Amino acid sequence: MNKEFANSLKDKNVLVCGIAKSGISAALLLRDYQADVTVQDLKEKEKADKADIELLEENGVRLYMGKNPDDIIHMYHLIVLSPGIPTDLDFIKKAKEKGIEIIGDVELAYKLSDAPVIGITGTNGKTTTTTLMGKIAEAYNPKTKVVGNIGIPYCDQVPSLGEDALAVAELSSFQLESIEEFKPHVCAVLNITPDHLNRHHSLENYIAAKERIFENQTQEDFTILNYNDEKTRDMAKRTKGKVIFFSLMGKDKSGVFSDEKSIYINCGENVQKLIDIDELNILGDHNVENAMAAIACAHAANIPMDTVIEQLKAFTAVEHRIEYCGEVRGVKYYNDSKGTNPDASIKAVTAMKRPICLIAGGYDKGSDFDEWISYFEGRVKFVAVIGQVKEKIVSSLEKAGFKNYECADTFTQAIDLCHKNAKEGDCVLLSPACASWDMFKSYEERGNIFKDYVKGLK
Repeated sequence: MNKEFANSLKDKNVLVCGIAKSGISAALLLRDYQADVTVQDLKEKEKADKADIELLEENGVRLYMGKNPDDIIHMYHLIVLSPGIPTDLDFIKKAKEKGIEIIGDVELAYKLSDAPVIGITGTNGKTTTTTLMGKIAEAYNPKTKVVGNIGIPYCDQVPSLGEDALAVAELSSFQLESIEEFKPHVCAVLNITPDHLNRHHSLENYIAAKERIFENQTQEDFTILNYNDEKTRDMAKRTKGKVIFFSLMGKDKSGVFSDEKSIYINCGENVQKLIDIDELNILGDHNVENAMAAIACAHAANIPMDTVIEQLKAFTAVEHRIEYCGEVRGVKYYNDSKGTNPDASIKAVTAMKRPICLIAGGYDKGSDFDEWISYFEGRVKFVAVIGQVKEKIVSSLEKAGFKNYECADTFTQAIDLCHKNAKEGDCVLLSPACASWDMFKSYEERGNIFKDYVKGLK
């Protein structure tokens, strides 16, 4: 804990931007330290969740709703940003010019907690790896808390994160943009592919945000990197932490690596076989990579390999990530609503062992779909296209000569189309390659509607 920072919060004027879960948690944590807190959001008060408003007001939090805070920033000593708030907005630039400290909720929680951190980032696989690492860590230390982008605000768990606890944090590029002191003892960067370019404006900016996860590490810390990904492999030159690589198909036989059958570890000792890939309950090469990343993190955190192996064998798919939903009349249904970019969806498409009827489309994050569609040949037999981005996907399908698609006006219509086109021995896969925000509150809502549909078929 940064005691100087904690003590400085008493009676300090603090502005929290964003009334989503992380913003509310940050505001309540600040009130615990007797800060004078205002929460700002572009949403009108009448359109916000009534329970959220009541909770904030009951705890003495002021509200500034329905507009940007340009006219009030001069009143505050500290601004805490929710992850969804871009850091290049005009009011933030003005605040920086005035010397106002600006941090995110992850930085706030880190400054106020004592537990060491295992931090996990990357374009894809964060939630699976974080969940698996959480299970491994909890089996070794029951005081472990899984936090961050996984849907559990870091600030909520601060009271439980003493020196004898452990935080396993999923971290997005949005959260890493606004750190200062944040330093995980162990961190992993799983992979890098273009994503969120509508916010970061360039791949270089996106990579720079991801790399902030290890910028405060020292030689006493560990950086886990994917050897098979050129962009993450190159990060080994820029971290001060001890590097442990993980590598698919034995391309680097140090660290944690695999062949077609098994996963091994070699961290300066003898090569040790840990587990056969067939013993894992998660599909696809990308999940072998996720498992290896978790193994490397556990090794760096001094967790015994017997505990690691036990948890690997018990682990099943994360909800909304290639989640098996059942079989109806010989057709299997998979929910990969968390496949919110083309690279994530490629991993789902290549993991399937049956011909695919695919539901694709949604909110446009500035992605290119050509490479994704190149994986369809021999795998995808039909595509139902939905959402804001459907014209862009249709253009890519036509360019690739893929003709067996239909556009749907609603999500349910898209599922209907796939259900009608699927034959015995096929699968229906929701893996949209796009965010959900054009039609849904979240990818979870989208995935739950899909699962409810499948339950109705049963």
